[in-house]
Amino acid sequence: VQLQASGGGLVQTGGSLRLSCAASGTIFSLAAVGWYRQTTGKERELVATITSDGNKNYADSVKGRFTISRDNVKDAVYLQMNSLLPEDTAVYYCNLWRANRDYWGQGTLVTVSS
Repeated sequence: VQLQASGGGLVQTGGSLRLSCAASGTIFSLAAVGWYRQTTGKERELVATITSDGNKNYADSVKGRFTISRDNVKDAVYLQMNSLLPEDTAVYYCNLWRANRDYWGQGTLVTVSS
């Protein structure tokens, strides 16, 4: 399984970014997928997940600002991030869970300037 994340970058406070993650090597439609983030010295934390049947879960810190979605035709998961804050600065990783195994993408850096 390979996951290729993209879409990170530098944005000002209040701005928006859309992260994308393309998956290959698995039956994507049967997998739960999501986004996690990590900053230096901290543990990786959940941002948002979406199950194979479309149920979504968000960290409290991003509720109302971020939206996760998936495209089972393109085998991709997206994270629309609006009203970004400096504390959203992190490396964002896409994750795929299927058949009791976790897979991770390479990470994409999001930097929010104040």
